[in-house]
Amino acid sequence: MGWAIHSQNKSLLGRTFPTGAAAGLCLCVLSSVMGRAQDTATLAAVEQAAVRSQQVPPALQAPGIDPAKPYTLAELIDMAEQSNPKGRIAWEHAKQTAEHYGIARDFYLPVLVSNTLFADERIINPFPKPLAPRGYVMVEIPTVQPQAQLSYLLFDFGGREAKVDAAAAARLQGSATLLRVNQDIAFQVSEAYYRVLTAEGRLRATDEILQAARTVQDAAEQQLKNGRSTLPDVLNARAATAQAAYERENADGDLRSSKVLLREAIGAEPSPEIEILDDGSKALPEALNSSIEELIGQAFADRPDLLVRAQEVRVAHDEVRQAKAAYLPSIGLEGAAAQTSMWPTVDYGQLGNVSQTTWSGSLNIRWEIFNRARKHEDAIAASLERQAGDELRESKDAVTRDVWNAYISYQTAQRRNVAATALLDAANLSYTSSLDAYRYGVKNLIDVVSAQQQLAQAKLACVQARSDVLLDAIAVDYSTGVLLRTGNKTAAGVSK
Repeated sequence: MGWAIHSQNKSLLGRTFPTGAAAGLCLCVLSSVMGRAQDTATLAAVEQAAVRSQQVPPALQAPGIDPAKPYTLAELIDMAEQSNPKGRIAWEHAKQTAEHYGIARDFYLPVLVSNTLFADERIINPFPKPLAPRGYVMVEIPTVQPQAQLSYLLFDFGGREAKVDAAAAARLQGSATLLRVNQDIAFQVSEAYYRVLTAEGRLRATDEILQAARTVQDAAEQQLKNGRSTLPDVLNARAATAQAAYERENADGDLRSSKVLLREAIGAEPSPEIEILDDGSKALPEALNSSIEELIGQAFADRPDLLVRAQEVRVAHDEVRQAKAAYLPSIGLEGAAAQTSMWPTVDYGQLGNVSQTTWSGSLNIRWEIFNRARKHEDAIAASLERQAGDELRESKDAVTRDVWNAYISYQTAQRRNVAATALLDAANLSYTSSLDAYRYGVKNLIDVVSAQQQLAQAKLACVQARSDVLLDAIAVDYSTGVLLRTGNKTAAGVSK
């Protein structure tokens, strides 16, 4: 197609047309060709983008999951941090802020530039006719001039120092942001992990509930054979067994769905094919020993997002310093040294060649006497500083609210777990005694089914209460900012 268009243009341009018509026809042809070429390029770009969108860069490949291997929480968090794009973006941003800090520090060093000039100049110099018959002299000057130039800012009344301080604050922001992003990833994976554990516990509980329902059904059928029960009692027992089987299937579906969410949280392809190491035998976190005031203080000291806000205030303050320093003079040193070589020639007479060292040096004092824009720059910098301070106070209020919510939820989960354990013990005793009494003909089947339902609710409540304690303990570490910090634990003792 491109060859045909080229041939057509050549044939059209080869004909004879009036000047105006030829120009108009050329413009029409060229615009048509360029339009079709642009359409083709756009189509190619879209197709190429579609192909590339299906190619995942090697650094962002989804982690491989071995369906037969049970994974610990630490392993899952490690895989998520390596594969999550947000973590990699935060890592690159942290490296960029570190480089910007290096650039700001290097402003204290001089700048050395090497510049080599290769030139050939031909000029006309007017000259009296008695000496030059043509009234001018043609001069040609080939020149070679290698030069080294040094620039050094000696003093600028704190402007440079403010830039370095702002870059240092930005570097801390990048590091704190990276830590908080990793904490976000770890918190999401931990939530998904403990939800899988909860689903597994609920599945085990529904298995036990189904087994208890079958035991009650067997007892009812045995009593019917002995003439001490009725058919409606057996039907009720069978209905309870069917209900337990239904709840068991629901629990199995919830487990598979929670595994899909766990794989998604760690960056793997969504699928229920994953096994985790069940730490159900592990002791639950103890009750919080720290007061709410101590937890809030710890959050103010350790929360990376609060550190980011604090550094934003520092950056805004340094920008105010830079704006004020712009009103003051700056003192700089300029120096250059070169080896200048020239071979001039003229029409009349003879000129000598030269190759000499040349140099220059200057001390520059720059002071903006009047610049109306500086007033607005100062106002903007002061406004940004006040805004950063207000945002920091708002973030502190949000952190305080997060810590309070996590503290209340954890304390409630601890008490609910104790109550659920007591409820399970009582329900077990009630179910066992009711079933024994029914077998001896002392109680009816309604009492046994009621006790069996209470036991089922107690088992599920116990599983959920235990899960809430683990999840809320992670939430306490997350809200106080100690998650993933080695050797820094809250009273919950969850952070590793």
